[in-house]
Amino acid sequence: MRRLKDPAVHRLREKASVFLTELHPARDAGERAAVLALLRKRDFDATHHCSAWREGVPVTSQGVDDDGEPSGTAGRPMLAVLEGAQVTDLLAVCIRWYGGTKLGTGGLVRAYTEGVQGALAVADEAGFWEEVRILRTGALRVPASQAHLPFALLGAFPAAEPLEQTFVSADAILRFQCPPDLAPALDHAWQERSRGGSITWD
Repeated sequence: MRRLKDPAVHRLREKASVFLTELHPARDAGERAAVLALLRKRDFDATHHCSAWREGVPVTSQGVDDDGEPSGTAGRPMLAVLEGAQVTDLLAVCIRWYGGTKLGTGGLVRAYTEGVQGALAVADEAGFWEEVRILRTGALRVPASQAHLPFALLGAFPAAEPLEQTFVSADAILRFQCPPDLAPALDHAWQERSRGGSITWD
């Protein structure tokens, strides 16, 4: 998964309508609102400010706004491109100046899709991305006298990373993180090693 570091801009013309697509880093609703407010003020004469956004690692929420265009012709196609590119924590805004010729449903979907694709290509070429790892957090609890066991288990899985060991009453608790697809193998290995124990996942 990738996160945008700097804004990227792409402009296209379709039957006299101008589509200016901008990608902006935005990790929450407040940042998205600030970007939209700035763009609406800057391009106050535009016909539409359509948008799509994704948030979180892994993605916890996403949304779209057709801003007056026929339902499903702007925001949804824009979001589909973002989903396909596996990007997050960003806002895509496609600003349209209507040129007097109707594009029809298919034309609108194509224009908004191509707008976001073009902005993504600009960001790719400029190296405006940072890779983000999706990790899951778990905890292994054992009697304090066996505090070494969780470390022994994780040592067999290089992709699993110990975070912190704490002691509560007579128990030792080791928190760790790992890629989500490693969880089933860890569950199975820990159940065997601990003779029926289980991992507590966040």
